Amino acid sequence: MVVYYSLLVLFLQLITSVFCQVREFVSIDCGGKGDYTDTSTGLTWISDAGLIRYGNISAISSTDPDPLQYRGYRYFPADSKKYCYSLSTVERRRYIVRATFLYGETDINDPYPKFELYLDATHWSTVTINYPTETYVEEMIIRATSTSINVCLCCASTGYPFISTLELRPLNGSMYATDFEEEFFLSVAARVNFGALSKDNIRYPNDPYDRIWESDLDKRQNFLVGMAPGTIRINTTKNVKTDMRECPPVKVMQTAIVGTQGSLSYRLNLYGFPANARAYAYLAEIEDLGWNESRKFTMQKPYVPDYSNAVVNIAENANGSYTLYEPSYMNVSLDFVLSCSFVKTHDSTRGPLINAIEISRYVPIVPKTSGQDASVLDMFRTMSIQSDWASEEGDPCIPTQWEWVKCSSSKPPRITKIDLSGRDLNGTIPSQLKLVEGLTELWLNDNSLAGSIPDMSNLKYLTILHLENNRLTGQLPSYLGDMPNLRELYVQNNNLSGGIPPTLLTKKLIFKYDGNPGLICREQKAKRLKLIIGIITGVLAIFILFLSCPLMLRHLRRRPLHEESSRKCDSIRATSKPSNSYSVLRVGSLITDEGLDVTNYMPLSELVEATHNFSKKIGKGSFGPVYYGKLKDGKEVAVKIKADISSHGTKQFENEVSLLSRIHHKNLVPLIGYCEEGNQSILVYEYMHNGTLRDHIHDNVNHKHLDWLSRLQIAEDAARGLEYLHSGCNPSIIHRDVKTTNILLDINMRAKMSDFGLSKQTDENFTHVSSVAQGTVGYLDPEYYATQQLSEKSDVYSFGVVLLELISGRKPVSVEDYGTEWNIVHWARSLINKGDITSIIDPSLENFKIESVWRIAEVAISSVHPYGASRPRMQEIELAIQDAIKIEKRSKAEAQARHLHILPHCMHRRTCIHCRTPTQS
Repeated sequence: MVVYYSLLVLFLQLITSVFCQVREFVSIDCGGKGDYTDTSTGLTWISDAGLIRYGNISAISSTDPDPLQYRGYRYFPADSKKYCYSLSTVERRRYIVRATFLYGETDINDPYPKFELYLDATHWSTVTINYPTETYVEEMIIRATSTSINVCLCCASTGYPFISTLELRPLNGSMYATDFEEEFFLSVAARVNFGALSKDNIRYPNDPYDRIWESDLDKRQNFLVGMAPGTIRINTTKNVKTDMRECPPVKVMQTAIVGTQGSLSYRLNLYGFPANARAYAYLAEIEDLGWNESRKFTMQKPYVPDYSNAVVNIAENANGSYTLYEPSYMNVSLDFVLSCSFVKTHDSTRGPLINAIEISRYVPIVPKTSGQDASVLDMFRTMSIQSDWASEEGDPCIPTQWEWVKCSSSKPPRITKIDLSGRDLNGTIPSQLKLVEGLTELWLNDNSLAGSIPDMSNLKYLTILHLENNRLTGQLPSYLGDMPNLRELYVQNNNLSGGIPPTLLTKKLIFKYDGNPGLICREQKAKRLKLIIGIITGVLAIFILFLSCPLMLRHLRRRPLHEESSRKCDSIRATSKPSNSYSVLRVGSLITDEGLDVTNYMPLSELVEATHNFSKKIGKGSFGPVYYGKLKDGKEVAVKIKADISSHGTKQFENEVSLLSRIHHKNLVPLIGYCEEGNQSILVYEYMHNGTLRDHIHDNVNHKHLDWLSRLQIAEDAARGLEYLHSGCNPSIIHRDVKTTNILLDINMRAKMSDFGLSKQTDENFTHVSSVAQGTVGYLDPEYYATQQLSEKSDVYSFGVVLLELISGRKPVSVEDYGTEWNIVHWARSLINKGDITSIIDPSLENFKIESVWRIAEVAISSVHPYGASRPRMQEIELAIQDAIKIEKRSKAEAQARHLHILPHCMHRRTCIHCRTPTQS
């Protein structure tokens, strides 16, 4: 009876705890028309109508039975402001904050939204909508630093910011406690339920904390692939004891996957990585093992020093079957592609098992604006009734500043300027204003402020103070004359009285005080001092004029010569054009509009001699045939002769000379010289000994071959060259003909971009240029072809095709290779979207990491997105390639370490703790 009573008390305590937990849930339907209860979860959802003043509501038309909260969303202007929701919290309590985004299908042919998401001043995520019917979930685990948090949307680069739902879920006890929570939030990257019985997510009521556990049956492009042979799914109906640190739901722990052939593997993409992470594995023995059976295994991937040799025995570690064992890494460095592999030990009778995993990225907490500064701003906001400026939300400085303040770049930010001119302020100037110690400008003019001027003597950086056109009374404080940096003081048209501090009259500053009848100047010394200063100034001026007379006479004698020189300079400037045009001089060199010689002119006779009368042809490009040559100094060159005698060919020649003579980068083929004699237009380049990239990936005759790491390094070089054209040149340059034949390899197999015949410079005031579509079939951006609007993203599309060629070893266009898909983009996209990367990998590639291939495949598919605005920038592509290179090099280093028998020797029975801070890894 005592046992039953104890169990009853425990059950009632659990029910009460869960009930209280649910009462504290905050579930906001952004754009919802009213409050309601979700029948599938029993949770109450509230409309955001009373929580935010801004934004409009858009309905989503869908035939699917979506939950009510996904029938529409709230969207905001794509302007310079931020739009924030404020949620009440208990300071130092941990919460899950979750925002979701479902855009829905639309008939408008606009780019999908891409914008920024912030939690207080901390950047949470860049929300990028690639698939309109997919629900994007962003989840952060925080320990509240105050009694409220702000979730803000802003900074749309395409489309507009929008949000479907916002949820706040309190956690209990020490759940998700880390050693670094004073400095870092946790952004959830993956939470996977292995062995799931269906594709449905598991959440409340099965999980009392309403975490979302994704099913491993839902195999998306960026989700679970790469299962080892012999992997099976198991489940049980028996209860699993899970009341430990992170308390995963029983339903999640009742399923698992098992590697019956001795190994277990899977692959996940972790967005926002590489990064430092908090990683959990949730394990429970849910099979009944015989007395002579055991399940022991080690983790081979990812390789983590001091951990990869530890042996896991779930039942032993957990002190029994059907009991949670929760090994974890407090801080581990993970790549974008996470590949895990578990292998049973030689003395184990059963293969490895895993029930669930959870991985969260450490996000550095960015300090909010100084609290004392923010409190003063709040005081000012209460001094004006029903004003839009006073209702701006979120942090005053981050991610965007309120329109009436300026902030420093320090951490935390400090307010440097307050501009409330003509804002209908009433009342007295807050005495706490002296706390805003970084203030340099204060504009409170043209309001209805009354009372005296408060103490601001410690505002040592204040340079400009506007208090004019108010109702201020009392005396001018004497400290104003002692403020070290004050340069402008305006107090006119108030009701100030008393004497003006003498220091204000003698100090070097702009000081206006008229319109104050009671304000008088009692210090006669100040008047006398001004008189003395005036006399001295006048005497000095006369003396200086006397000394300068001889010089002036001398100057007048020389004036005609000087004027003639000035007229010549003005004439040169007058003929200079504001455009990027240039002139080619037949007899000498190429000059720009500024009259500058920009490259070397080479006589035709010298080039005939260098090429042995153009006897060795090494290629042909859009410009014309290319010949091998060797100059007198021994330098090897490639000599390109213009084949096109039309005006288009001449423009191509002039364009390439103009561009290449002014840009220099190690990943761009340098122009050595040019020649224009008679009907010949010739360009002379550095000779690239190893030909084109196309020769090495499509040449079946000479059997040239590149391993995967070499392909990555070539891609990195080419990406750097393009990134320089896009970002390092002013105005930026669009190549327009990116392809494997225009990526040349030098004697060291380093890549350089070539063939600028089609290149265009963009106007710095525009994001694109209009142009008749030119380029190469298979590489040509379809958006550019359709709209004739050229942008840097057109080069990105072409480079994405190059990346797909590097992965597959296939040509961009081939009916034989792709059948009805016709080109490499459609063919590769369909396979990658299914999670099938192996089918597109070049069969000749050996000894590579599938994770690095995935990293390149992901960025390649993003680069060939139909909408240019949804494609990454070249800088982002370069970073992705560098990630892949790191994965390959790390793999080789680990292989070498294993070969040398340098293996860790750590055997932990309980939770593993990695003691470095995230910034040390």
